[in-house]
Parts: sequence; C-alpha cells; structure tokens
Amino acid sequence: MAKLYFRYGAMNSGKSTALLQAAFNYEERDHKVLLAKPRIDTKGADAVSSRLGMSRRVDILIGEGDDSRALFYRAADAAGGVIACLLVDEAQFLSADQIDGLLKIAVLDGIPVICYGIRTDFQTVAFPGSRRLLEIAHAIEELKTICRCGRKAIFNGRRVGEQFVFDGDQVAIDGDRVTYESLCGQCYLRESDGRLASDVTR
Repeated sequence: MAKLYFRYGAMNSGKSTALLQAAFNYEERDHKVLLAKPRIDTKGADAVSSRLGMSRRVDILIGEGDDSRALFYRAADAAGGVIACLLVDEAQFLSADQIDGLLKIAVLDGIPVICYGIRTDFQTVAFPGSRRLLEIAHAIEELKTICRCGRKAIFNGRRVGEQFVFDGDQVAIDGDRVTYESLCGQCYLRESDGRLASDVTR
C-alpha cells in the first residue's frame, strides 16, 4: 500500500532541497513525479526553490478551497503515463480537507505522497495542514537543523527588520519585510521573554 509521509523541520532544515533531491532520484530511474505547493506560498512564485540555489517549477498550485485530489487527477492526466509519487512543498499551508485528499491519493489511488513542511508557526502553534498530517500520516520524519547557539532548532522565530516579533497573523511569507530564524527552545524563550502561545490564551 502506498503511504502518506510527512517530513517536517524548522526553517532552514533543507526541506525544499530534500524534495528536489527526491524528485531527481525518482526521475533518474525513469519514474514520473508531480510537484505541488500551496498557492499562498508566493516565495518562488510557481516553483520550489531551495536555499542552495536549486529551483523547479511545480505541476500543481493548490489554492484556498481547492480539491487537492481533483487537481492531482488533472495534472496526472496532463503529464501522461504512470505517476510514481506526488511531492508537496510547504504542506503546512494546506487545509485539513486538502490533506485528507492527499491521504486518499495514497490509500485509494496507490500513489505515495511525500509532504514537506514546518510543524508550528512563530508562536509555536500548529498550522492546520501540519496538525492534520501529524494525525493521519503513515510515516513522520523530522529533518533536523541547528540554532545559532549550536543546539537542535525546533521553533521558528519571526523577525521584522532586526526585531523578533511574537504577535501577528499566522501566515507571513518569508521575504523582504519578514524573515525567519530557526531557534532552539532556550533561545526562543529568551527572545520571547518566556512567552508561549498558551500564555496568551489562558
């Protein structure tokens, strides 16, 4: 049986690079793959781009309210031939329903789906897509990276200019105004003055 995979990590853990490498590995063996990402991820426009300079145009852009499985069928028909794997970048931005559609592609259509993304936002709150993947994915794997202090990074700090911020919308795409830094627990709590999302909601 094909499986739904979730490979997650903090910012700068090499998720997009790993996705592009997986696509290369399949195609090197003459297996056809499709690449997808959420439309809301405007970084790289219609491409998956890694910090190492690699880039590749996606086959599927999944917009808000779109049926992920229907979009896959359409792209698969256009590509022709047998699809060996669907690779999804920035899966945290998908809705729970769209993740359910990816599970159906794996289980009902027999095509492995490998999702890459981050678990939590800059306030340590799970993204809807990531939460659903943690609930239903057959296999979950952490891609590791390090904090500036050398410890394992698990959180994502948001910067506006030179300052870390801990309030704002859940989604703000990395770019000229907003940047992110992967942090360990100690450095995150130091920068947030010990505040976590649960402290705000109590």
